[in-house]
Amino acid sequence: MGKQKQQVISRFFAPKSGASCTDSASTSSSTALQTSARHPPTPPPKIAATVTFSPSKRLRNSQLAPPNTRPSKSPKLSPHTQNPIPPLPNSSLHQQFLKKLLEPCDELEQRTPKTSVSNPKYTPLEQQVVELKAKYPDVLLMIEVGYRYRFFGEDAENAARVLRIYAHMDHNFLTASVPTFRLNVHVRRLVSAGYKVGVVKQTETAAIKAHGSNKLGPFCRGLSALYTKATLEAAEDVGGDEERCGSCNNYLVCVVEKEVCFEKEECKTERRFDVRTGIVAVEISTGDVVYGELNDNFMRAGLEAVILSLSPAELLLGEPLTRQTEELLLAYAGPSSNIRMDRASRDCFSEGGALAEVMSLYEAMSEASHRDEEAEVTEHGNNHLAIQGIMAMPDLAVQALAILIRHLKPFGLERILCWGASFRPFSGNKEMSLAANALQQLEVLKNNFDGSESGSLLQCMNHTLTIFGSRLLRHWVTHPLCDRNMIFARLDAVSEIAESMRTCTAAQKSSSNDIIGYDVAFIQPDFSYVLSSVLTALGRAPDIQRGITRIFHRTATASEFVSVIQALLVAGKQLQQLHIEEDCKDKDAMTKTVNSVLLRKLILTASSSSVIGSSVKLLSAINKEAADQGDLLNLFNNSNGQFPEVAKSQRAVQLAKEKLDSMIGLYRKQLGIQSLEFLSVSGMTHLIELPSDKKVPLNWVKVNSTKKTIRYHPPEVLAALDHLSLANEELAVKCRASWDGFLKSFSKYYAEFQSAVQALAALDCLHSLAILSRNKNYIRPHFVNDAEPAQIHISDGRHPVLETILQDNFVPNDTNLHAKGEFCQIVTGPNMGGKSCYIRQVALIAIMAQVLRFWNFASEIVNERLIEVLAKSFFANSDEGCQQCGDGGDWTLLQKKVGSFVPASSAKLHVFDSIHTRMGASDRIQQGRSTFFEELSEACNIIRNCTPHSLVIIDELGRGTSTHDGVAIAYATLHNLLQQKRCMILFVTHYPKIVDIKNDFPGSVGTYHVSYLTSRDETDTTQLNDQHVPKIDPQHVTYLYKLVPGVSEKSFGFKVAQLAQIPMSCIHRAIVMAAKLETAVGKRGRNRVELKLPKEGVEKNEVDLNPCCTHPGGSEGIELTEAYSEFFDSLNCALADDDLGKCLQILKRARSIGMELINRSYPSDGRPFLYNGRDDTQV
Repeated sequence: MGKQKQQVISRFFAPKSGASCTDSASTSSSTALQTSARHPPTPPPKIAATVTFSPSKRLRNSQLAPPNTRPSKSPKLSPHTQNPIPPLPNSSLHQQFLKKLLEPCDELEQRTPKTSVSNPKYTPLEQQVVELKAKYPDVLLMIEVGYRYRFFGEDAENAARVLRIYAHMDHNFLTASVPTFRLNVHVRRLVSAGYKVGVVKQTETAAIKAHGSNKLGPFCRGLSALYTKATLEAAEDVGGDEERCGSCNNYLVCVVEKEVCFEKEECKTERRFDVRTGIVAVEISTGDVVYGELNDNFMRAGLEAVILSLSPAELLLGEPLTRQTEELLLAYAGPSSNIRMDRASRDCFSEGGALAEVMSLYEAMSEASHRDEEAEVTEHGNNHLAIQGIMAMPDLAVQALAILIRHLKPFGLERILCWGASFRPFSGNKEMSLAANALQQLEVLKNNFDGSESGSLLQCMNHTLTIFGSRLLRHWVTHPLCDRNMIFARLDAVSEIAESMRTCTAAQKSSSNDIIGYDVAFIQPDFSYVLSSVLTALGRAPDIQRGITRIFHRTATASEFVSVIQALLVAGKQLQQLHIEEDCKDKDAMTKTVNSVLLRKLILTASSSSVIGSSVKLLSAINKEAADQGDLLNLFNNSNGQFPEVAKSQRAVQLAKEKLDSMIGLYRKQLGIQSLEFLSVSGMTHLIELPSDKKVPLNWVKVNSTKKTIRYHPPEVLAALDHLSLANEELAVKCRASWDGFLKSFSKYYAEFQSAVQALAALDCLHSLAILSRNKNYIRPHFVNDAEPAQIHISDGRHPVLETILQDNFVPNDTNLHAKGEFCQIVTGPNMGGKSCYIRQVALIAIMAQVLRFWNFASEIVNERLIEVLAKSFFANSDEGCQQCGDGGDWTLLQKKVGSFVPASSAKLHVFDSIHTRMGASDRIQQGRSTFFEELSEACNIIRNCTPHSLVIIDELGRGTSTHDGVAIAYATLHNLLQQKRCMILFVTHYPKIVDIKNDFPGSVGTYHVSYLTSRDETDTTQLNDQHVPKIDPQHVTYLYKLVPGVSEKSFGFKVAQLAQIPMSCIHRAIVMAAKLETAVGKRGRNRVELKLPKEGVEKNEVDLNPCCTHPGGSEGIELTEAYSEFFDSLNCALADDDLGKCLQILKRARSIGMELINRSYPSDGRPFLYNGRDDTQV
């Protein structure tokens, strides 16, 4: 801004007092000069004017500005130049300036009556906007106008708020705009804010419009793309950004349900569920379609587990839904979650309407495939398989699928739901069941601190090198296997990868030893090296899983197409170096590069000759240099005549260029200048540059000039240039259509390419688990046969996440449970002593052991014989190996040499079908669920769903209510699990009374506590009172974190209160109150015991030592009497004390007194003294 403009604006915004204005109006110019001579002028104050360029400030200033009744000001002279200063703007211009730049407050705007024009006069562009908005009312439209995308009306207001851009009034609409080259950035920001964004593009160019029938009208425009959170990565122009999306999934989940009506006889029994829910989830950018139908209870625990496992970006609700389901989904998609939620009616899909909707889509796909003869067979086969899969789907899942198809049709992405190869059930009978609270409380996917992945089990196990491998590992972790044979296949595969890594390290060491003179034989590490190099290269390439799906959706760019197909081609050729053959039964194990059947299947799928051949064929049709530069006009290699329309348009362009170039000869003759050539300047081509004095025909158009020359366009050149421009536009249209058709032809390759990517993802996951086992000293778990009883035997088990943080400071623990013996552990101990960590680590070890998920070859699972083959190959040159691996030999050495999968020194497990947890404290106030209600709901879910092959961990059940109610509920729940279910149980409690349950189940329940060291408490609690509160510090506790048999003496809550920095005065008073309560409870207990002892004949006053049996000397008799008194006093105290820890110590003291009495009571002849007619040994 220039200096003069700054002065004008500063004077405009400068405050003007009334007195000064009057004086200036009445004084003459001479007076002003005299005044300025007496008083030198002071510099004007610095004015800081902040102007908000927003349209809603117009009304305010039009009302607040007073009417201008003053006379116009006389011009003043500048004191320096004595020239008149330009007058200030008149009132009308002043009001226009304020109206344009200032904005009223909300209050004022509400009070101002809004005037609406009944029949506004729209411009042609605005008329298009009105029609588009009427057609897409729920979409925020970005309309292409020239080199910008514009927003209109309410869309402009929302966009200005989200994008922080300027909005202003233009004709009849509020409008805002963004440049076209920033489309992807602004679309992502609007979609992240929860909007459904539509991009409206011009469907014709200026050249085509000039030669068409719409010469005088506006550009034709139409909706070209729709974007939401679930469709963004698969969409055109803005998708495919791995940096923003990464390994996260963007599932679109459709939920429908049907209430279950029970008959009167069934209502009398206990209802296990009340709704049946159908779910279909589609990850549009990867092609993954998940479906399922489940029976759910009033807590909707099954639906919650599915939602937490998938973490959808969008929810589609098939109405009507029950209130409980809506509350759950609304709580998940709350304002803080930024998850989009849409609703759709499913009334039209009743009585077979859903299946008809789905079949109509497949019929349309079949008709399209018949037009392409080459793809007809493949498409027909895929559609046939897909239809078979649809017919086998549950009814509610078909309804959800039909709603999804109708929802995705406006996006043009419904074709992904027609591919049967990408469909899979959400859960099967070969997968472990993990409830929603188990995923949360065990921190499987996210931590409970800030909800991030850091510190979770997934983050601990994730060593994948590719984005698509990381997504697959997430699914493996949330869906562990419960099929023993399939788990063994995974264990063998990871074992071989880990062994190959170790062999590679040993080979490097041995090669260095050979230089020194040692002769060491080693296996060539071809497999480990090739696999690592393939995965590393794929990690640097784009996300090929999303890439092939974008190609299938026909939204991929040319450069993305080349990079994705090239990455698959290179990976396949590298894996072919391993020389894996499908039929290798005749080969010896030593001659095989890879022994695991699973690894061989995965490698063969990823490096199949059909995938490599298809990749070469597809790449041969593309000019890679043009693809990298984004040059669509020169993209196709048309040597084999694959794109005839493009070739025809290219010839037309070439002819137009030749015609233009040939015109220069005509102008050479006409002007008599033989050296005349066409000139190009600043993008203007085919210019004729002549001296300024050269005469030219009058119809020549002057384009630009310099001091000495003038540049012209003859009319014939203008016509030829127009023709060339039209030919180029037509070529661009043909190239775009041919590119779209080329991408459409990829459909016949999609299934095999998708299988190859899935195989590479599985190889990445197995490689990740092998790295985990090698780096963290994990061991391979041993699984017992399914016919054997359920059991857990873990030696030196460690928490996988905390071990990473604490390193060598972590204290391991053993776990031993067996269905035929002790299958329940009651764990007590001090607060913060490690009880929850212990039970969590057992559950996480069980999940990790079964997380090795099978990929797609369940029918060809490796059997036990593979272990023997591996053993022979690993120990072929070892005498020790031959001895260990003989018939009936010990397999310990083999287990040490292959596989490292769980954090323990040894692990022997049964395959669990589910893991159930009840831990922590939480509530859901928005759903009317208190903390205690949540506890009991989780306990109810455990009781109903656990089986004898389940692992149940319960942490402090019953603490959300009064002590007596809590103890009773915890006792009854544990009793039910022990008596009815007989599953593996880890039960943590602070209630000593719970330990009494072991008397009802002898041999089945064991009591344990986490050990600690504490200082001796020598305070006399009998002298404490409320009036005088002494400063008694809590006992010092050293946590040892080691699980040992027995019951903890105390919980040491005061020590935790001190660590939490509760004021010491509160802690001192709490210690006094606790002592008084213990004393009162002890007195009541002793009174009850004293009433019972006479009936049982064990009253201490009945102790009557036989005089004839005493030792000579009265003093010894008195000592014995006092010892017996002390012995019975100890028994009474033990019976009266509610603290089991204290009881145990008192009983130990009584036992030592009794042993001393026995030793002292035997006479010299060896005969025992008599006590009430019985000898001391009987006592």
